[in-house]
Amino acid sequence: MKVLACDGIHDDGLALLRDAGWEVVVSDPIKDPAALADALADVDVLLVRSATKVPAEALASATRLRVIGRAGAGVDTIDVEAATARGIAVMNAPDGNTLAAAEHAISLLFALARHVPRADAGMKAGQWPKAGLTGFELEGKKLGVIGLGRIGGTVARKAAGIGMEVAAFDPFLPASAAGKGSVALKPLDDLLAWADIVTLHVPRTKETTHLLSEARMRAMKPGAYIVNAARGGLLDEAALLRLLDEGHLAGAALDTFATEPLPEDSTLRAHPKLVLTPHLGASTGEAQQAVSTILARQIIDFVDTGAVAGCVNLPPLTAEAAREVGPWMPLMSALGRLAARLVPAPTRLHVTYAGRTEALDTRPLTRPLVAALLGPASGRVTPVNALAEAAARGLTVAETVGGDGDGFDRLLKIRVEGEAGAREIEATLHRGPRVVRLDGVEIEFDPQAHLLLMRNEDRPGIIGAVGGTLGAAGINIINFSLGSSGDGQARAAITVDREVGEAQLAAARQLPGVLSLKAL
Repeated sequence: MKVLACDGIHDDGLALLRDAGWEVVVSDPIKDPAALADALADVDVLLVRSATKVPAEALASATRLRVIGRAGAGVDTIDVEAATARGIAVMNAPDGNTLAAAEHAISLLFALARHVPRADAGMKAGQWPKAGLTGFELEGKKLGVIGLGRIGGTVARKAAGIGMEVAAFDPFLPASAAGKGSVALKPLDDLLAWADIVTLHVPRTKETTHLLSEARMRAMKPGAYIVNAARGGLLDEAALLRLLDEGHLAGAALDTFATEPLPEDSTLRAHPKLVLTPHLGASTGEAQQAVSTILARQIIDFVDTGAVAGCVNLPPLTAEAAREVGPWMPLMSALGRLAARLVPAPTRLHVTYAGRTEALDTRPLTRPLVAALLGPASGRVTPVNALAEAAARGLTVAETVGGDGDGFDRLLKIRVEGEAGAREIEATLHRGPRVVRLDGVEIEFDPQAHLLLMRNEDRPGIIGAVGGTLGAAGINIINFSLGSSGDGQARAAITVDREVGEAQLAAARQLPGVLSLKAL
């Protein structure tokens, strides 16, 4: 694996990747999409913070790229939709910087309350700027927290610890959650009218961009303050300046901005009622060390075991659960490839997980099956984009969990339908990955091996004739599994030691009693 690490990723995480035997290339931020596209041409993993943006055009030729890792929480600088469409996993490490981001928000509260930046600047300019810098006490003030996730929840707890009255609005919490936690929940409009200070802790999405619009900020209590240490664009910056100039709002502290880095000529820089910091929320040594090591372990586990943690475009799968389903992964991919050869243009896939399935997490299993089933078609399909690709190509995917395992601890049943008809495959991990039934006929074979599937008349002499023809061509038969279909015909799965050429296939197809023969 080759890793490109941009933006000053902490070396503790990079050391874990090197210890895994991976090649790590360290780079300064790459801000030009064309340059990033060139750099990604032979890269498997990209690590970024906030300086390197990853737009769709940078991914267009990244044919090897498997994972984009964001050493931090927000992924708004990454085109997740484009990455998903290309089958690239996008991971973050939201827990590593929780404390740092929350403490920075609290520090901005104190900076606003006591005019710390203006006092410091005046002192360093040789002044004694005491007049006009009378502040206010935070204890007893009402803090409205927008977003009660990891960081917002930590801010709420710390604010309560210094005696503030705290309430929250969270657009991602159901209304039924109100009153069940230690922080009172309010509708957004009610929270804005109630709070002395509003602090933002939500991701930037289409729904949260300009969440604090001019109308909503005008609805805030006169003389209120705003803190944004979450994501740029959550509030309307131009409207904020107007409300500060009018005196409706008393001040604001911003750590994130709609455009970063903040332009030198930005009117935000000169406003006396603003406290500005350059996106320092996660900038502590402890946080950077934590997010880099968390992210590195997540990516290594993902590549080595299929574990999915911190991935924003795949269902979560712990390392323990990955060990449970891990042995099934190669089987799922092999069955998908087998089904693709049997039904070239599939329109419907039904997967049944039978037997002892109460502890089986099926979410990561169907995806590689679908990816392999669609793989022979054009385009790159991985478990990340498999279900979206299936929908785009008109393939209906359904799952059933439970039912009789026919004597097997766990039995996987696959039915694939298409224009050429329907085929059914049943498989298990008994003595390794094994198909145990094909189209209702009991034949056993390894779907990962070189294979010949044959339909023939159910009479003596067929096995010997086929074996003789293959042997004469120097092809060794490893296993010959034959089952009767009950209609005067039989099905056979012939495992061989190498790929069978078209000439040998043609010769075998001419044998009396051989009705069809397909090499896989």
